[in-house]
Formats: sequence, C-alpha cells, structure tokens
Amino acid sequence: MLSITIMLMTFFLISILMYMISLIIYKKYNSNREMNSPFECGFDPKSMTRSPFSIHFFLITILFLIFDIEITLILPFIININFSNFFHLNFMMNSIFMILIIGLIHEWNLGILNWKL
Repeated sequence: MLSITIMLMTFFLISILMYMISLIIYKKYNSNREMNSPFECGFDPKSMTRSPFSIHFFLITILFLIFDIEITLILPFIININFSNFFHLNFMMNSIFMILIIGLIHEWNLGILNWKL
C-alpha cells in the first residue's frame, strides 16, 4: 500500500513539474508572432477568410494524389512477381494502367494539365 502512494505522489509531482515547464516554454515562444502564424499556401486565413481558392491548384493536387496511389497499387505486384501467375499479374497490371491512361486522357481533354499562371 505504501508503494502505491509513493508512485502516485511521484506521478503527481512529475505532472506538476511538466506543467510548470510547459508554461515557461509557452511564454518564451508566445512572444514571436511569426511562430504563432499558420503556414498555409501563401495566404493568411485569419485576415482573408473569403479569398478565392484556385480550383486548378486543387485539381493538380488530386492528379498527383492519384499517381501516388498508382505507385502503391503497383509495388505489391512487383514484389510478388515470382509467386503469382504471369497471366493474372499481366491482366491486373494492364487493367490498372488502362484506368490511369483513360483518366489521364480525360484530364487532358478537360484542360487540367495546362499550367495556368
């Protein structure tokens, strides 16, 4: 019973000590305005709440996200090439590539790939 109370008191003292250290550190870094401002895509969200957002920038981001997902889909096929059926693997890889090529052609026709300044 005595060891449990000693552990609880130690925990309590450590938590108070950590709280005091966090207050000291907070006051030290709170004075710098640049440290407190969020880093966003070139605009301050506190002063420009209704600023227009570039849809083209968003579509380019989605395009890169799709190609990142493509890499995560292809890597397991490359790793398991020795353990699987070649025709099944070939069919799956060709299916993934055809879906991506059709999506790329569709985005090209919409003009998403044209860089706008």
